[in-house]
Amino acid sequence: MRGQVFPERAHPSPQPSPARERARVAALKRHCLDLVARGGGSETRAWPLCLALLALLLAILPAQAGQLDRAAIEKNFPPPLVVGEKDAALPIWPILKQQAGAYEVFAYAFESVDLAPIPGFGGTPPDLLIALAPDGTFRDVKVITHREPVFLEGLGSEPLFAFVEQYAGLSAKQAIRVGRPNARAAGAAPQTTVDGISMATASTRVINQSILASALAVARGKLGFGAGNVGLTVRAKPDLYEPLSLPDLLARGWVKRLTVTNADATAAFKGTGTEASGDGPPDAILTDLYVAYLNAPTIGRNLLGQARFDALMRELGPDNHAVMVLSAGPVDAPENPVGERFVLGAVPDRLAIGQGGLIVGARDMAVERRDAGQAEGLPAGNWTILRIDQAAGFDPSAPWALTETIVRERGQILSEKIARTFSVETALPEDLFTRVKPEDGPSWTDPWRARAPELAALAVMLAVLVPVLARQRGLVADQRRFTAFRLAFLAVTLGFVGWYGQAQLSIVTLVGLVRAATATHDFTFLLYDPPSLVLWAFALAALVAWGRGTFCGWLCPFGALQEFVALLGRPLRIRQVTVPPGLDRALRHVKYVLLAGILVAAAVGSPLADSLSEAEPFKTAITLYFVRSWPFVAYAAGLLVLNLFVYKGFCRYLCPLGASLALLGQVRILDWIPRRAECGSPCQLCKVRCRYGAIAPSGRVDYAECFQCMDCVTIIHDPAQCVPQVLARKRQRRTTPRSVVVA
Repeated sequence: MRGQVFPERAHPSPQPSPARERARVAALKRHCLDLVARGGGSETRAWPLCLALLALLLAILPAQAGQLDRAAIEKNFPPPLVVGEKDAALPIWPILKQQAGAYEVFAYAFESVDLAPIPGFGGTPPDLLIALAPDGTFRDVKVITHREPVFLEGLGSEPLFAFVEQYAGLSAKQAIRVGRPNARAAGAAPQTTVDGISMATASTRVINQSILASALAVARGKLGFGAGNVGLTVRAKPDLYEPLSLPDLLARGWVKRLTVTNADATAAFKGTGTEASGDGPPDAILTDLYVAYLNAPTIGRNLLGQARFDALMRELGPDNHAVMVLSAGPVDAPENPVGERFVLGAVPDRLAIGQGGLIVGARDMAVERRDAGQAEGLPAGNWTILRIDQAAGFDPSAPWALTETIVRERGQILSEKIARTFSVETALPEDLFTRVKPEDGPSWTDPWRARAPELAALAVMLAVLVPVLARQRGLVADQRRFTAFRLAFLAVTLGFVGWYGQAQLSIVTLVGLVRAATATHDFTFLLYDPPSLVLWAFALAALVAWGRGTFCGWLCPFGALQEFVALLGRPLRIRQVTVPPGLDRALRHVKYVLLAGILVAAAVGSPLADSLSEAEPFKTAITLYFVRSWPFVAYAAGLLVLNLFVYKGFCRYLCPLGASLALLGQVRILDWIPRRAECGSPCQLCKVRCRYGAIAPSGRVDYAECFQCMDCVTIIHDPAQCVPQVLARKRQRRTTPRSVVVA
């Protein structure tokens, strides 16, 4: 039933919020609007107080929890599977399957949000229904709900559904990594790698962490193994060899012997009516098994001989394990688990290897039995070599046990099978092995390592930008060279930061922060997208020094796209429209109202936050390369066309991210744009040239609306453009006396 446990795959739907919380936030919203109304023209001072009040609410909102009741679980596990009683200690449901007249646990079903509520980039944890087998193998994974922005009205949920289907058959004991798209086809290990999704790398890593963390919580609490050995590789030291005889190996406990006599079996089956099934005296041997872990050369070479041991290691492959079981008991005894009826290459039905309370998958290797080169003194008899794959999480340096099952029947018409197990434990010394620990650090360190080259290039990019902007009398003062530099930098922003690096900052991140504060108070989801986080850090630092303009004017990919589109206006002979001052002031308030609506909707858990966030065209134009349904493409394209007539109209009037940066930019400590006494009176050149309308008639710079294009800085440092300097130079020429030549 691999990958087919769940009969259907539902599309995610947002989880409704309690009415009481909606009412409380609605009251807060009304209070915020009252503050703004009373503030008159000081909206940028009133909004920070409003948002601070909103933040106080976040701490008292309830955390998200699972939403499936028994009926919903039964719908996902239809007959012949049976849903048992919910566990008293953990929020898990045992899923039972009838086997040989009795019910056995087929899987444990649980919701990831109950055990590992890791916020995604929508701010709330994805909720996944996971079916985990008793041996730690994923039966299936299904998406219940999610708010990952890249999938909502973007790529669609189908790629996400296909992504989680890859986990069926993988083991929670392995450190599963998210690779690049088609990583498996390119040679990545299929038992430890799942194919990622282009344009959704960070979201899939959050999903992966949610699946593994919740599964390991169940494994620790229910299955008997924990996170400590996940990804751990234990190898026998290949050069550690000591010639030993079989009695020596038995004396050290490196080869174990499991002997079951008639008396042992009679005691085990006492009270079942099958005690007398064995023939012969009480001390007669039913089964006599020798058990040995072969990877360690001191054991394997001594038992098999050098040539056969080398051949076995080559056939076994790296990091897999081999266990030999040899039967020295009666060959024709029905209880002999490796007798004549043993099927080569099969999983032995009466032998099992267990560790930590779990059965470890082991299969006969079907190696050549003749001329095996067994050690002198090893008893003759049928034998098998069981292969344990590395994905099983087997640790030979820790105690493990071989278990033999003996089955007897009672009754002749409706016979009943009764089973009893006998086991022997092996504990090998740790100095026979090397333990290769998984890479240190939590799962979010993976994208930082994977994207190290991109981060290095981004760091160089920012390192180039800062001194150019800081040294105003350098490159900035040369209009021709600075214009070329700016266009080249914006091209890198659009191509590298945006379309290649997928590091377009968005209001979606703030929505995620609000929802994370509401649900889990866990903000580690930010760490799964390193380039965006670095840009956020830089943009926030720049707010303190320069204000909003550093990001909006230099590092926003969609802003760069608008500037390149605006260059088409001149050859197309499109003249910019001047928005009347009164209308301009009114339109600038729209982005603040939109910002407040988005954050309030996010705080109450409303899906309206996702809808309002679509006011940003970033997902369509940058993240998805305009490959999206036509309404979104038409909207993004319409904003670019609007940009031909109203320069960066979206940025100035609609961008909620720009509104948030403008508010945070109130902490700016520098008035870094140089001004002269003549600025505003009488000179209006900078005001006229400012395409953003960020310079008042008085000459004052409105830093909340400044996009740091540096045009005014270039003008004020250019003696050929700055009107006061031009006039001063003319006056100087008029007052300088001319030399008189006397004949």
